[in-house]
Amino acid sequence: MSTVQAFIGRRAPADRRNALIAAGMVVLAIVYPWIADSLQSLPVIGDFVPSTGSVVVMLVVTMMALGLNVVVGYAGLLDLGYVAFYAAGAYMAGWLASLQFEDVTFHLGSTVSKTQPGIHLSMWLVMILAGIFTTAVGIVIGLPTLRLRGDYLAIVTLGFGEIVPQFVRNADSLGGFDLTNGTFGISPIDSLGIGGFVFRTERNTADLYYWTGVALLLITVFCCVRLRDSRLGRAWVAIREDETAAGAMGVPLMRTKTWSYAIGAFFGGVAGAFYASFKSGAFPADFFFNFSIFLLCMVILGGMGSIWGVLAGGLILGYLNIEGLATIGSKVQDAGLDFDPTKYQFGIYGVIIVAMMLFRPTGLIPERRHKIEMEEGVHDTPFYDVQREGTLTDRDMTDD
Repeated sequence: MSTVQAFIGRRAPADRRNALIAAGMVVLAIVYPWIADSLQSLPVIGDFVPSTGSVVVMLVVTMMALGLNVVVGYAGLLDLGYVAFYAAGAYMAGWLASLQFEDVTFHLGSTVSKTQPGIHLSMWLVMILAGIFTTAVGIVIGLPTLRLRGDYLAIVTLGFGEIVPQFVRNADSLGGFDLTNGTFGISPIDSLGIGGFVFRTERNTADLYYWTGVALLLITVFCCVRLRDSRLGRAWVAIREDETAAGAMGVPLMRTKTWSYAIGAFFGGVAGAFYASFKSGAFPADFFFNFSIFLLCMVILGGMGSIWGVLAGGLILGYLNIEGLATIGSKVQDAGLDFDPTKYQFGIYGVIIVAMMLFRPTGLIPERRHKIEMEEGVHDTPFYDVQREGTLTDRDMTDD
């Protein structure tokens, strides 16, 4: 009992410190649109402060990275086709909040004129429906594929990730029916809003979408924390650590893995619908395989299974992709060097990931379990000894 009390006593100050840091970050996120202009006017660092519109995109990709972390980080399932859920959510917004189906006129809580043809539901409802739709897509994709493991699972998810973009590019004539408008995509997509208050018609459109994105990200973080600490989350971790042992202990493998796939897909679908409304369109060019790898890099950089790590990794790589590399390139060229880092962005991301694997393989903010495994090892051989002595350690009596 005293050991438990001592452990709780040690954890309490750390938990309070983490709570204060999290509260401070939330306050900073809320006030950011009001202080962004002041930060951008600062010497030297001002040029590196992202605009509010750029931060919206960073929030969207970070939300998707958290969804992918449920699949890869919690359950240990390598998913190379997460872009399929992003596409499904974006096109769900295109079908339910645009002029795509002009032969039908139906409005429910929309922010556009009631005389406009097409299906126009409230974008708030559309985001929920997009999440539900992508959850169903995740289950449909997961049921036949999650019986596989390791490399085989990765290859199959890669296949689905390639099928969906090809489908949306070529689904403009399905028996004469235009489902996706082909390579042109679906545009415009309705704006978020409430009644007559339409985000896109306001002067601070980017700020309104920014605060909505912050709210969605906070909800995603809350759900991920609760899922991690739930019975289902513990079952995911058991499967990640040893699927055979988890099955032997009574964990329903297929059902548990399918839940991770479905829940991860839900967050991708909501983020996809939100981003489609923000940019007022869903375009096939956004859904290439590279985007799935980009999200996976965020998870690896931050730390697989670590919510706060994935948040950091998502925001860092999101910033570099949207503004960071371009700003660095302009500074380098102003210094007289002919180098444009945006031409080598995926090469730069690759170098970052390789460096992380060499010097901090658990990520920027590692999950506690992964950190302990790397520091203390598993079974009877600490990782420290394995690094320096190989398997021939004093703890293995068969080596004598």
